[in-house]
Amino acid sequence: MDSDGNRDARGTHANPVPRPAVPPDVPSASPGVPALPPDAPAVPPRPGRPPGPSAAYGPQTPPQPQGSAVAQWLDTPRPAAGPGIWRFGHRPPKGTQTPDRLPSITVVGLLIPLAVGLVLWSLWRQGSVPYQWAPLKLFTPDDWWWGGTVSPKQPEGQEALVVYDGVAFAALVYAVGRLGSWPDVARHFLGHRPQPARALLAAAGALIALSLVFPDAFPGVGWDALPVVDPVFSLVVLVSGGYGLFTSQLFTNALYALVTLLIVWPFARVGGWWAYTRELAARRRSARDPAAPPGADLPRSQWPELRHAGQNEAADLLAAEVAAGRMNDVDCARVERAFTEARRQARLAAFTDTVLRHGATAWTHPSGARDLPGRTARHDLLHGQVRIGRWVPGERTPRAYHDAGAAVDPLTLGTSLLLVGPPGSGKTRHVTGPVTEALALQALTGGCAVVTVCSAGSALGPDSAYDVVVRIGDRASVHDLDPYAESDDPDEAAAFLAEALAGDLDSVAGQSAATAVAQVLGPYRAVHGHFPTLPVLRELLQGAPGALASLRAALSADEHAVMRRELDARMRQAGSAADVGPALADRLALLDRPAFAEFFGAGGTGSRPFSLRAVAHHPLRVRIDLPERGHEEASRLITRLVLAQFHTVAGEGRRSHFACLVLDDATGTVTTESVRRIQRLRSQNAGVVLALRSITDVPEALHGPLLGAVGCRMALAGVTTWDGSRFAAAWGTEWVETKEVAKHTVFADQPMTRAIHALRRLVTGKAVTTDAVTTKQVERERWSASELAHAVPPGHAVLSLTTVKGEHAPPLLVDLRG
Repeated sequence: MDSDGNRDARGTHANPVPRPAVPPDVPSASPGVPALPPDAPAVPPRPGRPPGPSAAYGPQTPPQPQGSAVAQWLDTPRPAAGPGIWRFGHRPPKGTQTPDRLPSITVVGLLIPLAVGLVLWSLWRQGSVPYQWAPLKLFTPDDWWWGGTVSPKQPEGQEALVVYDGVAFAALVYAVGRLGSWPDVARHFLGHRPQPARALLAAAGALIALSLVFPDAFPGVGWDALPVVDPVFSLVVLVSGGYGLFTSQLFTNALYALVTLLIVWPFARVGGWWAYTRELAARRRSARDPAAPPGADLPRSQWPELRHAGQNEAADLLAAEVAAGRMNDVDCARVERAFTEARRQARLAAFTDTVLRHGATAWTHPSGARDLPGRTARHDLLHGQVRIGRWVPGERTPRAYHDAGAAVDPLTLGTSLLLVGPPGSGKTRHVTGPVTEALALQALTGGCAVVTVCSAGSALGPDSAYDVVVRIGDRASVHDLDPYAESDDPDEAAAFLAEALAGDLDSVAGQSAATAVAQVLGPYRAVHGHFPTLPVLRELLQGAPGALASLRAALSADEHAVMRRELDARMRQAGSAADVGPALADRLALLDRPAFAEFFGAGGTGSRPFSLRAVAHHPLRVRIDLPERGHEEASRLITRLVLAQFHTVAGEGRRSHFACLVLDDATGTVTTESVRRIQRLRSQNAGVVLALRSITDVPEALHGPLLGAVGCRMALAGVTTWDGSRFAAAWGTEWVETKEVAKHTVFADQPMTRAIHALRRLVTGKAVTTDAVTTKQVERERWSASELAHAVPPGHAVLSLTTVKGEHAPPLLVDLRG
């Protein structure tokens, strides 16, 4: 954002785009310019409010210094969690962890194989196992044994017996360990213990195992050694053909060391010896050299990532800024994002220089703002999350989501969000409002560009929360909307103009409409150097003879031969039965009204056209207010135009920031072409949020494609069964286990039993029955249409999420007021 303005898109630098009102004490950072004027105080002012819960979410914590609040916010743990879980201070439910006690079947399964193994080994040692020596005789020469026996005739036979016993012992231990779930038992008792207790217990187990294998090395031990070392030595003798290798003390010691390592290795894994060793080494380095890279236990408010990269000076300055209360959550997220970009581009020196010159105001948004005027939702800018409610525990809700906060972030919004709910269900208050606020905050960190389209007076933030506010139809509006999005390509401009004018018309094909518009835009631009205003474009599309003839006469030069051919084709089609020009002109007449006389590039006094193309290059905050009541069709046409332009500019070039379009009312906006383009946005680091009162506001043929194109779907309380059926089909089915209980009357054959049953029936008044329980797997809808229409309480919604990485959260009930 530190730019000299030479590469800024039109409509985004200081002159054409006025900045929102900024308090006089908020400095604006710019390269080469001091962060504060010479006569300003040495300490920048404190941010207006600390990060954390707003007043809309219940009682607040007692007042505390701003610096400590920001430090606590930075140091609060944010454990990894599933999609849609609010990570700030999240604690996974206990049910998602390993149980504290083993089930009884595991303990029994541990003891029974051990007892069976001891019996089998005793029988093996006595030679009582049937066909015990058959494999040995099969794989060894006959001259090693005395005829008909396994008595060794040569030394090789004696060594083969030792190896055979070792192989049998190893197979028996492996089988007993697998059947007895010994690895599971070891992980249960040791895996969750803190260090160093875990390492010490594993070391004790390793010593016991070594004492069984090397009893001579442990004084006071009187048992025989297990067949582990001797079979290894005997195998070496058989493979090498003699005892010559054992004359080397080095070889013998290496063999002993190898056996010891093989025995200790499983205990080292269970005890976490390697990780604990690295942790101890990191602690020693930190204690020995304070400038060394810190360990993982350094709090985030001390900027450990910067210290690990060797930027200790910048980390010290930022830590001091946090402690003194000169940074808020927006500043912290903005600096972290700048550090990530600098490390990716190998420009850490420039990063440190900027931090040392500007401190907390480094990389400030071009507007100079470091926070929004007021917040209505809870935000975690380090991960870009905004909390929109609380997941409700239930049968369908996985244990990990029980009572966890519900949140969305750019990873989920990148797959686009569709929310459907009747008026009063809270679409704006609980969803689009917080999402827009979160995107505006992320824009201040340089990580997002947001464009929101809403009706005049909607509660989507004050004007001071935006860089550009376009009030179409309001003569006091500072900004105008460029209908051509600053395009210089007639075909591109004709594509989104045709989408806006005829995208919802079944009688006009999209390609025909785009061709007709391009046939007049290209020749007009070739003559005048710019595209026509909407009234002039309307005349050309209507096929007015005077307008087309004058334009045709201006194309008489030879360099306009191609454009002259285009215009001739348009003139031939004008007035024919297949001409789409009049239909497009009639739609364009909705914008050629006195209320919009000074808009859409008409050159009104004091207005400046804003190009939506700017959001592809700058983290702008834009709000477009639609005309007030009485211009519903014009509002829908404008919304389609903005959506079509956004789809076009979102795919331009490679940008590092996320771009999002929020449509507070997408009625009449979704078309076949827009659905096709929504699917491409997730690969372009962009997304849209579409709010509808009912799915019937979309053409019926697009119900399925729209629900399939978006990755996040939300059905709010009060939807109809018709809307619910569409969501139910999109969410599909799942396999569940059901139990059916059938009661069968018991008929007794014995006289005594019949008498007892008769007495029981006389006392209870019921026949004697027995229960037959049938358990089976059945396929059931995740949410049925009836449940969505009648079982979702007010203030709740059913939400499913998908991230751009492909992670899924099933449709779950969320309390939007929690």
